[in-house]
Amino acid sequence: MKKNVARGIVAAVLVGAGVWVGVNFASPLEAESNALTPGSAEDPVVTKSYVDALLGNNNGGSTGGGTTPAVDSQLEVVTVPAGKTLMAGQGTEVIVRVGKAIAYSSDASGIADLTGGTDLTKGKAVPTNHLLLFPRAGRGILPDPNQKNGLTVLVKGSYTLQ
Repeated sequence: MKKNVARGIVAAVLVGAGVWVGVNFASPLEAESNALTPGSAEDPVVTKSYVDALLGNNNGGSTGGGTTPAVDSQLEVVTVPAGKTLMAGQGTEVIVRVGKAIAYSSDASGIADLTGGTDLTKGKAVPTNHLLLFPRAGRGILPDPNQKNGLTVLVKGSYTLQ
């Protein structure tokens, strides 16, 4: 009986030692044999100028997407005088910075308030500093008739003052 217990202990020690050796020594050796050396023929180091020249992007800007930014992709500060309406084009983004604005729509649909997660229909107050998205033309914002001054807004996209 003591002989069987001794054999069990020896077997457990040998299995434990084998597992320990396998965990500590096999994985690093295997990982190192498959590793690529940076700068070698299999994994070359390239510069940004090389990639730009390869992609034909010689203007030094971003190489992502390969498209040039639209002219109206910049935020523009626009003052909307009292009595006028800012009519936004399709896809235009507007942020009301100064003044109280009212939503305008030529149909029953409204303006997407992306910050508040709501739909602003015609006649509703537009919260200040909320990002508005105009899904199609025929919608806009106008200053609240109860205030003397107009609005100051940030606009990204096409618009007209009417």
